[in-house]
Parts: sequence; C-alpha cells; structure tokens
Amino acid sequence: MFHLAQANVARFKAALDDPIMKEFVDFLEPVNKFAEESEGFVWRLKDEEGRSSSFIKSPFKDEMLAVNVSLWEDVESFKAFVYGSVHSYFLRHKKKWFDLKGPSQFVMWWMPKGSLPDLVLAKSKLEELEKNGATANAFDMATLYDWNGTKL
Repeated sequence: MFHLAQANVARFKAALDDPIMKEFVDFLEPVNKFAEESEGFVWRLKDEEGRSSSFIKSPFKDEMLAVNVSLWEDVESFKAFVYGSVHSYFLRHKKKWFDLKGPSQFVMWWMPKGSLPDLVLAKSKLEELEKNGATANAFDMATLYDWNGTKL
C-alpha cells in the first residue's frame, strides 16, 4: 500500500515578524494542528521542537521559504483538508503573504507506507514536475495519478 506525499514551497513576502505576516503567523500552528486531526492525515514534517518544517535547515537555500511536507491516506482526504476546511481561506488569500512567481510550488507523489519524505526528496520532486510536467512520479492537482500510476 501507499500514502500520498505532498510538498509545497512558497516564498514569504516579508519576514515573519513583519506586520503583513501577522495573520499567517497567528494561524500557522492552529491550521497545522487541524491538519493533524483531519481524516486521512498520516504525518507532517516538523523541526526538532515540533514546529512547521519551515524552521528546518532547507536544501532550498532561501530563508524566506515556507516549506510544508505531509503524508495523507489518499487524494480525497488531502483535497477535503485543502479545499473543504479552514485551510481554504489561507489558500484563497495566499497572495497577501507569498510571492507567487517562479517555478512549481506544489507537488504530489506516492510513497510506500512506512517510508517518510524529507526536504531533499521534496525538492527533487518539485524539480521533476517543473522539468517534465505532471507524471505518475510527480504531479499536481490539475493532473492526478493513483498509486498504480493511472491518470485519474
């Protein structure tokens, strides 16, 4: 069996202590906690103190990057959290806090149950999607694949 891995990376418009980032910062941990309590949630990458993976030394070499990596039981559970929960507010308003220019910022792929992604793998999957477009190895919400590699 497999779990759906996802990674998203976005560049902050300002430092986290800047007033324009206050709403995002104030809700980061509550939204992460809600994700962890959501049906189908399996795991998310955190730093040693249990904070968002944005606090981990990153292979992206940009301290202004917000990085999120998580595992879900299936596409439906992940989509329910992203689009059908409080998270959707932050998705709709991301332009307030993030610079949306640049290469691919979101990628999904399937991983065998029991294995965990890291930032190096997430970076390689983002690069693969950017280079090749959506494939069964690295895809996005517009072009989904099941764990067998069949386009949905």
